[in-house]
Amino acid sequence: MATLTDRVIDQVARLPDHRRFGRVTGVLGLMVEVTGLERCLSVGGRCLVHALGGRLVPCEVVGFRAGRALVMPLGSLDGVGLAAEVLVADARPAVFPSRGWLGRVVNALGEPVDGGGAVPDGPHGVAIRAQPPPAHTRARVGGKIDLGVRAINSFVTCCRGQRMGIFAGSGVGKSVLLSMMARFTEAPVIVVGLIGERGREVQEFITEDLGAEGLARSVLVVATSDEPPLMRRQAAYLTLAIAEYFRDQGENVLCLMDSVTRFAMAQREIGLSAGEPPTTKGYPPTVFAELPRLLERAGPGRPDQGTITGLFTVLVEGDDHNEPIADAVRGILDGHIVLDRRIAERGRYPAVNILRSVSRTLPACNSEAENAVVGRARGLLSTYDDMAEMIRLGAYRAGSDARVDEAIRYQDALEAVLRQGKSEQADLKSSYQLLADALGMPAP
Repeated sequence: MATLTDRVIDQVARLPDHRRFGRVTGVLGLMVEVTGLERCLSVGGRCLVHALGGRLVPCEVVGFRAGRALVMPLGSLDGVGLAAEVLVADARPAVFPSRGWLGRVVNALGEPVDGGGAVPDGPHGVAIRAQPPPAHTRARVGGKIDLGVRAINSFVTCCRGQRMGIFAGSGVGKSVLLSMMARFTEAPVIVVGLIGERGREVQEFITEDLGAEGLARSVLVVATSDEPPLMRRQAAYLTLAIAEYFRDQGENVLCLMDSVTRFAMAQREIGLSAGEPPTTKGYPPTVFAELPRLLERAGPGRPDQGTITGLFTVLVEGDDHNEPIADAVRGILDGHIVLDRRIAERGRYPAVNILRSVSRTLPACNSEAENAVVGRARGLLSTYDDMAEMIRLGAYRAGSDARVDEAIRYQDALEAVLRQGKSEQADLKSSYQLLADALGMPAP
């Protein structure tokens, strides 16, 4: 048994033999200039800035300029002034997740914010900004994953390890769609990242949308819109880091992130503050460099590991689906689900626009019978969509075109299949069954 003297000696041995500190030489907006630590810090490194009242403000190095380190805070800069002391932080470059994190809500630093006490640390650290597995070592995308939403299961089928984008304007039902997937999916582990979310809606998402059943197998990472941009950006990195931990344990993880656009906005704030030149819509070049680094971390792991099936929402500004972030994300992911405001205004939820949504694993992941049912339904929806304006105006005369007449006849049945309540679950088999019944075809 260790004596008191042994414990004191052990604690003294852990003390650093020296400390390194610099001084604040300037503060402009969210950017703090630090001198005296240029050789001790690197981009991504951490330091602690002394504020009034003895408060320590954790900061991250985002660049260097004119012989000074440029750092941004992970908290409030209130009380930070010129010549304030800056210490090099011995922050861990990793988090230590474990299965005890399931059912918990943490912030971007991995600290619990649900009032449930400390989260148990795992034995091994996981890098927050890890690199994806090398492309030649990754397994192929697996079989279908049941997401519990009929429109997606049948028309935009997703496979294990696939990465999909959910593109929509504000108020079209992205959060409700994510909550349906979290409750009804067959995935054993779910990691949800709420990036830049409204603080009022976080508790609503947890208690009403996700529910106790969904929360029990989920880890939530939350960074609200009022937090500094570094916290919002790190929340996205931490979401993928936790998903990678469970993937390495052999689990098939469903990773839901809302939203990639707010991650890009946080990176835009960081880049512009550091002096980067703005490009399209004011986004600096680092935004388009960081997006693939984040999104490529999802997907299948090595053959001896599990998978990360990623669904990332993209908030399109002004319902413009060709704006820079939407365009960049669409080119990185393996498919996209488009939520249409016009469909939502008609009262059909989830407001998935089937004709504009694409899954790049189709048709290979389906059987011939399933492809026949889906193909016929898509054809009917496309024909009706081409003539929808004339039909609504009464300009189309029945009998003019047999294909249009057929599309009109099946339209209500197809709309009924696509409509689904937020508390209604639909598995893969029943999704194809209902679609085949609506078309009068044999079940696949």
